Amino acid sequence: MVVSRDKTPTAQETFMQMAQAAGLRSRILVTVGLLILVRFGVQIPVPGIDRAAFANVIQNNPVIGFLDIFSGGGLSALGIFALGILPFINASIIMQLLTAAIPSLENLQKNEGEAGRRKISQITRYVALGWCIAQSAGIAFWLQNSGVARNPGLFFVAETALAITAGSMFVMWVSEIITERGIGNGASLLIFVNIVAVLPKTLGNTVAFAQENGREAVAQVVALLLVFLVMIVMIVFVQEGTRRIPIISARRQVGKRLYRERKNYLPLRLNQGGVMPIIFASAVLIVPYSLAQFTANSEQTGILGQVSRVLGAISTALQPGQWQYIVFYLTLIVFFSYFYASLIVNPVDMSQNLKKMGASIPGIRPGKATSEYLEGVLNRLTFLGAIFLGIVATVPTAVESATGVATFRGFGATSLLILVGVAIDTAKQIQTYVISQRYEGMVKK
Repeated sequence: MVVSRDKTPTAQETFMQMAQAAGLRSRILVTVGLLILVRFGVQIPVPGIDRAAFANVIQNNPVIGFLDIFSGGGLSALGIFALGILPFINASIIMQLLTAAIPSLENLQKNEGEAGRRKISQITRYVALGWCIAQSAGIAFWLQNSGVARNPGLFFVAETALAITAGSMFVMWVSEIITERGIGNGASLLIFVNIVAVLPKTLGNTVAFAQENGREAVAQVVALLLVFLVMIVMIVFVQEGTRRIPIISARRQVGKRLYRERKNYLPLRLNQGGVMPIIFASAVLIVPYSLAQFTANSEQTGILGQVSRVLGAISTALQPGQWQYIVFYLTLIVFFSYFYASLIVNPVDMSQNLKKMGASIPGIRPGKATSEYLEGVLNRLTFLGAIFLGIVATVPTAVESATGVATFRGFGATSLLILVGVAIDTAKQIQTYVISQRYEGMVKK
C-alpha cells in the first residue's frame, strides 16, 4: 500500500494508450458496448400494462422520481430493466452484514482465498435472485391494485414478476462482466449511466420552469446550479483527500550492498468507502417502499393488514424531502462509512505487513501499538468523511426546498456524489492500466 513516486500519466499518454494498447482498448469497448445494451433494455416495455393509466398513477410521485434516478427511467418507462442493479446492491449489503456477523462466512472471505470469495459471490447472486423476486412481485401486485393491468389476475402477476426478475438478473450478469473484462466497477458504472440518462430530461424541465416563471425563477435556478457546482468541488476534495502517515524502512544489506533507510508514507483516504456508502444507504431507503408495495392491499385485515399499514406509514415518512428521511439517510451514511472502511482497511493486517517489510511509523512501537494508532487515525478520518458526506448529501435538498425549484427532485448530492466518485475511480483504474502498459514497454525494450 506504500505509494510510489512515479509520475501520473498525462492526458495525452492516457488517450494514446486507450487508442493503441489492444488490451485497454478492448476493455473500454466491452464496457461501452454493454452499457449501451443495458440502456436499450430499459426501453423494452413490460407487457400487459395500460401506459396512459400508469402515467397518471406515477405522476408527481416523489418516490418513483427518486427510484428513477438509479434505474435510468426504467420505473417510469416500466421496462424489463425497471429494477436494474438495485436487487444486487441490496443483496451485497445483506451479505456484507452477514459476513461480519457469521464466522463461517467471515472465514470464507478472509482465509479461503479466491475460492472462498467465489463462493460468497455465488451466495450473493442467490440472495439477489430471491430479493428480486420479492420486489418484482411487489411491483406486480402494486400495478394490479392500481388498475393499470389490462388483464388482472394471477397470470399477470406471474408474467410481470418473471419479466422484471429476468431483466434484473441480466443486468447483474452484465455488471459482473464489466467488472471482470471491462473498466471500473460494473454496478457503480451502471448506476452512473442511469443517472446520466436522466440528466437531459431534468435539465429540460428546469429550463422550462425558468422560462415559464420569469426572472425570479431564473435567479432561483442559477442559485441552485451554483450550489451543485460547489458540491462537485467539495466532493472531489473529499474523494481525493488522504492522511499521509510517514513510515521509515530499516536499513538492509543484500550481499555486499547496503541499502539506507528510506522515508515514505502510508496513505489513508478520508473517505475509504468512496461512493459505496451513498449507494448502499440509498438502496436501504428503497426497502420500506418495496415492502409497502408488496403488502399493499386496502382489504387486508388482521396482522397482515397491520403490517401493511405500518410499512405504508414508514414508506410515506421516508419520502425524499421529509425530515425523517434526512435523519435516517445521515445515519445510514455514517454507518456504512464505518462498515465499509472496516472491510477495506484492517489496521492489524497493515501493522503486520509493515513489520514484515521492516518498516515502522516514527515514534510508534511495531505490533499492537501500531495497529491501535492506525485504528484511531482511521476512525477519526472515517467520522470526518462520513459527516462531510452527510452534509454534501443533504444541503442541495434543503436548497431545493428554499428556492422552490422542484425539477431536480430526486437528483441531488447523492447523484452528484455517485457521478463524481465513479468518474474518479474509473479514471484511476484507466491510469493504472496505462502505467502497467508503460512498464510492459520498458520490459520489452
